Amino acid sequence: MASEPVPIFSKPVTLRDVAAQAGVSVATASKALNDQGRMTAETRERIRETARRLGFRPNSLAQSLLRRRSFTVGLLTNDTYGRFSLPLMSGISDALVDNGVSVFLCNVEEDPRLGQMHVDAMLDKRVDGIIATGKRIDRHLPVDLSNLRVPVIYAFTQPDPDAIAFVSDDAGGARLAVEHLCRLGRKRIAHVTGPASFAVVHARAQAYRDVLVENGLPVTEPLLGSWSEAWGHEAVAQLFDSRNERPDAVFCGNDQIARGVIDALRERGLNVPGDVGVIGFDNWEIVAEATRPPLTSVDMNLVALGREAGLTLLSLVGGQPAAPGIRKLPCRLVVRQSCGHPLDG
Repeated sequence: MASEPVPIFSKPVTLRDVAAQAGVSVATASKALNDQGRMTAETRERIRETARRLGFRPNSLAQSLLRRRSFTVGLLTNDTYGRFSLPLMSGISDALVDNGVSVFLCNVEEDPRLGQMHVDAMLDKRVDGIIATGKRIDRHLPVDLSNLRVPVIYAFTQPDPDAIAFVSDDAGGARLAVEHLCRLGRKRIAHVTGPASFAVVHARAQAYRDVLVENGLPVTEPLLGSWSEAWGHEAVAQLFDSRNERPDAVFCGNDQIARGVIDALRERGLNVPGDVGVIGFDNWEIVAEATRPPLTSVDMNLVALGREAGLTLLSLVGGQPAAPGIRKLPCRLVVRQSCGHPLDG
């Protein structure tokens, strides 16, 4: 009888590929190849034969991790809505699932006792490591993660001293937005953003000023308010009811503010992007794609950030050292229809 054809993979064969071909979960495939877990001898041998047939070569770091640890990584967050933690978790899972490692999420809210309870539970379950993430990069989670017996990585939250952390390059993202408006020929660019208590507000505002100066354009002081559509609506009144020259573009600190700006401009009979171009920040797709017109926005690349955090944690657990410090990952601009084409003249 002819043997079953071997699939051709353009990239190295992963544990996920082996699991799919063997008709089992990634975790089951991992346990079979590492001689762990409960399953029939027939199932274990079938998975091993599939791995041999596909030419699967286990990652040495992953093998070290799986022999010594529990197949689990804990993710701590105080991001109640999951706005930032869920895309991060997607990236973390993407990095680890091919190595048979599961990720479980615990929400610590703003409660130190709840946070400590979750950390204790993670340590009791012998997690391989912990990734901490939050709602903002300038605030600690309400729990002490220093001097734990497992590696800790910080992603999109303020780290402890001498820790490893990953954040988005907010200033770089702001530059992408304002430079794009400049290339389109916009000459009077306003900036409407969030509260002064956020470090990212100041980083983005400084980048906004720098780009305008570099392009010889007038600089106006950013308008600071809440992270809300209502504030975007109110800011338009301040910008267009004053005696100053009206802006032909608005760079907004998040997508909700941008949506409020666009709604307020429409109510005034102004066309977006014909009269005023608008750019948001965060690329929250449920908001950006539902805005009319669809909103151009800065994406913080949180999935990629989570993936880098997961890979770094895997390296640490596997015994490879990593230098402490904050790694800034670049943002990207997602261009939709709220900025328009280059202006004539």
